[in-house]
Amino acid sequence: MATSGTQRPGGRTERTRQAVLHATLDLLAERGFSALTVDAVAERSGVHKTTVYRRWSSPDGLVAAALQMGAEDDWKAPDTGSLEDDLYEIAAEVVRYFTEPTLKELPTASVLAAFQSPQAAEALHGFYQDRHERMTPIMERAVARGEAPAGTDGAEVVRAVCGPVFYRLFLSREGVTVADARVTARAVAVAVREGAFVGRV
Repeated sequence: MATSGTQRPGGRTERTRQAVLHATLDLLAERGFSALTVDAVAERSGVHKTTVYRRWSSPDGLVAAALQMGAEDDWKAPDTGSLEDDLYEIAAEVVRYFTEPTLKELPTASVLAAFQSPQAAEALHGFYQDRHERMTPIMERAVARGEAPAGTDGAEVVRAVCGPVFYRLFLSREGVTVADARVTARAVAVAVREGAFVGRV
């Protein structure tokens, strides 16, 4: 998977990378993966198409690199003081991200791209693995507060609280709201306290 050059952050190579990858995300949201082309990304970014082809070679490479860029942000897991509320904040963020009109096009297109491109699927998997790692403190704090038994698999807990949201979004095609996120968070928090996710590591 192509990456940017080695010049210092803020240099020309990094500016080129940012321009191309942001253009990729914009076009992915607007057109979807099947209509994304290297030439369109080059035109949108203002970077010569020869440069884009040389570094990323294809729409698959562009989308994969653009999705990998998500791991460069400063996102932190919520810290509300309770496990249920932390889980609610996670699930509610997913709901908002995939349903609010000004936000939903890109994340939806990213998931759909992962079904069409192995490179995009690998990059999306890496993005969520990064998110799982950043959520590790949630379970550590929950164990320390006595809300979860030691040995609880935090990644499985996150999957359990987000899974129903994605089911409604992409399988049953039902509406989903932050109220649904609250119900799921409460149910998963109860299951955690009962030890349902112990021994999964």
